[in-house]
Amino acid sequence: MCRARRPWRTKSLYSWDSCPCGKTSNKETRRNISAGDMDAEREALQSTAFPEVQTFCQKHGLMFEVVDLRWGIRSSEATDHMTTELCLEELDRCRKTSIGPAFVFYGDVFATQQRVKFPTSNVNDSTDLGYERTTTALLGDQYGPCPVPTLIEEKEWEALRTQLTSRPRDLELVARRFRRDENSVPPTYLLQALGATEARGPEEATLTSVLRSGAQEAGRLGLITQEQWVRYHWSVIEWEIDRGLLSLTDGDQGATVFLREIQDLNKHILDDCALKMVDRLADGCLDMDAQNLLGGLKGRIADTQPGVLKTHHLPWSRDLVNPKNKTHARYLKELGEQFVARANHQVLEHLRELEASRQELAWLYQEIRHHMALSAEATRTFCGRQELLAQLGKRLRQSDSQPHSPLVLFGPPGIGKTALMCKLAEQTSGLLDRKTVTVLRLLGMSQMSSDARGLLPSLCFQLCLAYGLPLPPAQVLEAHARVVQLFHTLLHTVSCRNFESLVILLDSMDDMDSICRARRVPWLPSTCPPRVHLILSACSGQQGVLDTLRRTLTDAEAFWEVKPLSGNQGQEMIQTLLAASRRTLSPEQRELVWASLPECGHPGRLRLAFEEARKWASFTIPAPLGSTAEEAMHQLCARLEQTHGQLLVAHVLGYLASSRHGLSEAELKDVLSLDDEVLQAVYQDWTPPSKELLRFPPLMWVRLRRDLGHCLARRPVDGFTLLAIAHRQLAEVVQERYLSRPERAKRHGVLADFFSGAWSLGTKKLITLPLVGKPLNLDRKVAPQPLWFSDTVANLRKLKELPHHLVHSGRTEELKQEVLGNMNWISCRGISGGIEGLLEDFDLYGPHLDCPEVSLVRDALQLCRPAVELRGMERSILYTELLARLHFFAASHPALVGQLCQQAQSWFRACPHPVLIPLGGFFQPPGGPLRATLTGCHKGITAMAWSLEERLLVVGTQDGIVAVWDMEEQQVIHILTGHTGEVKNVKVFAKGTLALSASKDHTLRLWDLLSGQEKFTIWDRGSRDPTEPEIWSLHVEEAKKVVYLASGSKISAWNLETAELVFRILGHVSDRWMCTRALASRAMLLTVSEAGVVSLWSSATGTLQGRQHLSSVKEETPTCGVSVQKQGKMVTGFSKGSISLVSPEGDSLLEKLPEAVRFLVLSEDESLLAAGFGRSVRIFLADSQGFHRFMATDLEHEDMVETAGFGPKNNLIITGSRDALIQVWSLSEQGTLLDILEGVGAPVSLLAWGGALVASASQQSSSFKVWDLTYLQKPRACTPFLDRTGLTAVSHNGGYIYFPKIGDKNKVTIWDSAEGEEQDALDTSNEVRCLEVAQQANLLFTGLVSGVVLVFPLNSRQDVMCIPPPEARKAINCMALSQGEERLAIAYDSIVLVLDISPGDPCPVIDGPTYTFYTQLPETISSVAVLADYRVIYGMTNGDLFLYECVNSKVFPLEAHRSRVTCMQVSHREQLAVSGSEEALLCLWDLQACKWTFQMNYTNSYCRGVQCLCFSMDDKYVYAGLKDRSIIVWSVLDGTLLAVQFVHAVVNRIIPTSNGFIAPTRHGYLIRERFQCPSSRTSQQDPLKNFKKAVWKVKSRQREELAAAAGTLQDLRSASAQGNECKSNKRSQVCLLV
Repeated sequence: MCRARRPWRTKSLYSWDSCPCGKTSNKETRRNISAGDMDAEREALQSTAFPEVQTFCQKHGLMFEVVDLRWGIRSSEATDHMTTELCLEELDRCRKTSIGPAFVFYGDVFATQQRVKFPTSNVNDSTDLGYERTTTALLGDQYGPCPVPTLIEEKEWEALRTQLTSRPRDLELVARRFRRDENSVPPTYLLQALGATEARGPEEATLTSVLRSGAQEAGRLGLITQEQWVRYHWSVIEWEIDRGLLSLTDGDQGATVFLREIQDLNKHILDDCALKMVDRLADGCLDMDAQNLLGGLKGRIADTQPGVLKTHHLPWSRDLVNPKNKTHARYLKELGEQFVARANHQVLEHLRELEASRQELAWLYQEIRHHMALSAEATRTFCGRQELLAQLGKRLRQSDSQPHSPLVLFGPPGIGKTALMCKLAEQTSGLLDRKTVTVLRLLGMSQMSSDARGLLPSLCFQLCLAYGLPLPPAQVLEAHARVVQLFHTLLHTVSCRNFESLVILLDSMDDMDSICRARRVPWLPSTCPPRVHLILSACSGQQGVLDTLRRTLTDAEAFWEVKPLSGNQGQEMIQTLLAASRRTLSPEQRELVWASLPECGHPGRLRLAFEEARKWASFTIPAPLGSTAEEAMHQLCARLEQTHGQLLVAHVLGYLASSRHGLSEAELKDVLSLDDEVLQAVYQDWTPPSKELLRFPPLMWVRLRRDLGHCLARRPVDGFTLLAIAHRQLAEVVQERYLSRPERAKRHGVLADFFSGAWSLGTKKLITLPLVGKPLNLDRKVAPQPLWFSDTVANLRKLKELPHHLVHSGRTEELKQEVLGNMNWISCRGISGGIEGLLEDFDLYGPHLDCPEVSLVRDALQLCRPAVELRGMERSILYTELLARLHFFAASHPALVGQLCQQAQSWFRACPHPVLIPLGGFFQPPGGPLRATLTGCHKGITAMAWSLEERLLVVGTQDGIVAVWDMEEQQVIHILTGHTGEVKNVKVFAKGTLALSASKDHTLRLWDLLSGQEKFTIWDRGSRDPTEPEIWSLHVEEAKKVVYLASGSKISAWNLETAELVFRILGHVSDRWMCTRALASRAMLLTVSEAGVVSLWSSATGTLQGRQHLSSVKEETPTCGVSVQKQGKMVTGFSKGSISLVSPEGDSLLEKLPEAVRFLVLSEDESLLAAGFGRSVRIFLADSQGFHRFMATDLEHEDMVETAGFGPKNNLIITGSRDALIQVWSLSEQGTLLDILEGVGAPVSLLAWGGALVASASQQSSSFKVWDLTYLQKPRACTPFLDRTGLTAVSHNGGYIYFPKIGDKNKVTIWDSAEGEEQDALDTSNEVRCLEVAQQANLLFTGLVSGVVLVFPLNSRQDVMCIPPPEARKAINCMALSQGEERLAIAYDSIVLVLDISPGDPCPVIDGPTYTFYTQLPETISSVAVLADYRVIYGMTNGDLFLYECVNSKVFPLEAHRSRVTCMQVSHREQLAVSGSEEALLCLWDLQACKWTFQMNYTNSYCRGVQCLCFSMDDKYVYAGLKDRSIIVWSVLDGTLLAVQFVHAVVNRIIPTSNGFIAPTRHGYLIRERFQCPSSRTSQQDPLKNFKKAVWKVKSRQREELAAAAGTLQDLRSASAQGNECKSNKRSQVCLLV
């Protein structure tokens, strides 16, 4: 028996004494002749199984990568010793970089690895992605060739040489093929490649045999170890199986070995020497040693891993290994199915393990570990810089106990800033000589550190964990401005702890996308508090981030230049790097390096020199190195081109440089497989192995990747590791060398094809290969690229990369239609990346399109921002917002906007959940007045001031924060902290560069708005009487450089440059100053006290210059005042409506208003004065005597006015009221109301003009709105009707809207919705109180204050009918029509009239009243409904509810509401009624039983009651408009809440339509929607999940009565407690029926 001789026994499955041809196998040489006995299996898996597993993995957010290094290459390369080494390295990489199954396939001459990568956020492993070692092997009937070792260590070499001394020819062969390398420590012997003209086959086989025999003898003598022995005996297959499966120490890890057994193969192998299914020698004889070794390998698998074997038994057939053979085809199908099932099972098992072991903040720990690992690598060979480190440590210690500026380390690229920052991070505790928390981020090295929106949350979470602080709540993370504020707050919180310092190091600010495109660094604090240090690094030498930092940080001493190392330090660095890699250089090579780098102290250049020199063997004669980094990069590219080909290097580096964030290896190989130029170059000398598919050979990429080495950076992005060019200089060289304009467009074009999925899912692509000569249509087998891999997993890589490549490849039309104009794309990008990421895409790519429609979509998204930030980014919310804003433009812009609207409506039609579908536009459209709604404060806004020169808005808040907003970028640039009390006043001066803020904490702070630094703080000792009301006034005199602050009975003046007190005036507590103003033209301060005493003070010295009593006003208290500098006077308002003009010479009465003066506002040029009182604003014009009334009529609101402001040209005035409305008036048109704007849902307490922009805010809201009033001069897509009363009626299916005329409530405006203009006005001669429309009879009923009801025919101008009141001068409270419009109910305070409406010609006849009844209750009627059978339901102001039968004169008390009944409606069949009240309680009533059937209570943090409601036409649903600006739909059948929609405005009335409703809003738009409810609601979503702290509770009378009858009411209540409990979770849920 001839078998392999080994130091230990192996199990053999086959044995032969001789071949049938009579030749003995006495030579230990073997050569693979077969094309591969597992090629069919590989082909089958590639064509069917791999794509199926790939799709499965993608659905779970995983990346499936095939690594088949022997696919697509020549057989000589497949068995090359370098290929074998790369295969083993790649196998190890698969095990280390795959967190899922790392599948390994083995055949005779090929090895393929697959890895499944899991998102980084799911793991806690110390590697980049974590890994699970899971192996699958395919094993056939060939053992394969044994590779020659490429490197032999010195001791091992001596042992082999000793055994070969007796064979000089063999020793000479080995000595010729191996050469000693003295540069290795210890020395090694390197295998030398054959020359181009040398024949490889015979000599390679002889060399293998010689080494094996030498190792056999050395092993027998114990001169080499077992591990060394197997290097000369094992085939590639055994090496790979051992490395991937048998050597694992932690079990089988889910491994699977598919074993193919062919029956009677032994017999047929011996019979037929031509059978190429097994290993044979060069002469055709059976290689029995190989077969025995194969048997031993199978035995090892069976012995060590018996549970992993999956054996396939096949009957013998000569054409067995042929897919056309039915048996073989069935076997291939079963193999594929088994592989898919096994692979998917392993993925799911690992996902379950991950879920079970999931860490709460795994994403944060992963981020921290990633930067720590990079830091450790950067400092591993750090040298020099000791003096700079000491200086930095001294600076940190000196500034540790006081406020100080952040530090910036700067220098040219490659100077060593990153290594220095990482070394600083290591040594901070020692440098500060105290306990220190250190936070390090190498910016741009991960997705989270590439942008402020990712960086700041991670820093905040890390600080909270380090200091034991509460984690940031979700509502803070939803708005970037709040995250910025939290970051600043945390720095001050940490500073106050006073027991350990904090050092935050942010390296490479240049690599943050947002900073590169910005004028400022908005989140960067200009001053660090004590014990908090912020250290940054940035590149110098070009205009960019460093200049931005210099504008932000004005302290010149904060900038530290990092200079080059000395020549000795440079040599020391290279020596350290060589020693760490166990390499050295010969003296000649060392001299060459030093000569090439004279006095080079740039660590980046030194690193490049080391990477080149480490490859030199001692016998290498190298070329001189480039003296500069640029030359070195060009040399690197030239060397790569020489080794791998110019085209491949150019395209690979071009793709990496062209990508937006980098490419994964799987993506890069797919992209290369789509590049016809690369494939034509690759297959120039041989043809691809498959006739069905064409791929780029992975081995060629692995070789290139190995040679690129440190030039590639690996960055975790979107859960996967991406490759990018590591060095900025290399990226610049790649751009110059390979990416000319045409080439750049080509690279982007191929990348766009890949990420669009154009050639995936079996779509074949034509190519002509050099050796084929005709076009081939082949499948490239690239990964599919859908937008959604599953319902919850988005294709983040496509979303980030595709727009970038479409733009730069010039495919702008595709960008417009498939990306920015595609609703599926918009929703996917928004849901996966948030509204800010979506807007960023529009800002990045929109300017490349000359398309106003894209701008409309972008502006609409900006308007959607507050809704999605508040309610969450959900598809139904986003689609509703966009559809209701863009529908106005669908007809005028059909190509893009119209298409978007159609896509949204198509999605709604297919929605499986109950949903309200907009049928028209009814939200503020883009191009209108609203520019943005901004949220960045935690509490209400108390002060605002513009810096027009710098385009900034300064905002003060109740919690003492001063926020500075850049209104161009619409983001916070400074969070100014320091105040501990409410900010009462803000003044901007010095050409918009400085601001003063006064706070209730009795401090005055001066801020530099450009740098965000506090210049000084002034502490004002407060009032003499702490109980007196705080009345604040702040005035800045720039000319005198003095600031005056009046608070209570005190005036203080300080010098603006020195912060020194100039003087302080204290008044009398018994007679407090109510108004204080500075008159700069007279150098005086003027105060008016509560008792009407006017005091005059010198503004220079604070001395009293006179005192007098008011003569024009008696027994009134001053309420407000404003100084008129040009006249040297002060206008003062009083508590009983007087307005007085006060001057040093005396006072005079300007006007007597009917109510107290709430505010006084002066125009910028002091020519106009506005006085607010009650619900009105009166305008005055300046004259020589003071002011006189400008208009005959006042500007009126429906609620108390709070503030006003004049436009810059005095042609407009805006007024804000308590009901959250802002009204825009034209002064050039004598007070014509131009528009009504909705504030932030709270009383409008602040209005601030800044050029054409107006900011509106409220002390009760953390948001503010910015309006652009230049829209008034532009054509509008839709003109809203101007109704502010809420008394709105609708006819002709929304065609006409009726409401009291603005400025004249004695008239009713008829608004034509289609034309967007007033059609007519009806004169009622009295103020209108309520309106009702009889749709069928075409009548408009107007209820008046006089008690009269006027009836106007709508289709003609016949005589108006008049219904007189039962008592003189009794105002009508409400009216109602029966569903059939045959009855009319008119309700007064305590009287109800019921009238008949009968058909007539030319108009209906109104008879009656048929019935009149009195309630005889002290409360008044607030709501009424009437039925055709003369039953009347009426609700009272106290919540009482009654049903009155007019025919029988009987009244039935119904169970009362707890507050005012606001609305009442009867169902169309008049069997049910519904009532709503101010406490948001809705009751559904059975009118036969006079009992409620369901009680529905809806509460949330904004709820203020029910405004209106109605039944659907089929009485299945109730539509209700709530005062929190939402509409709800609930089921009449079971009381289920079906849908909730936020509509941004209070709905005045709801009118049902055949499939939904129409509803006019206070915005002046008409909501028109269809309600779609699937017949089966088993999959209904929670409609309240996007409404914070919202709870919907339903009580069912039937259930309560059934429970009571069964005597189990108490048990029922206990059992249903969970469902009925009010939960205040972040996202509330619908409560169950009681």
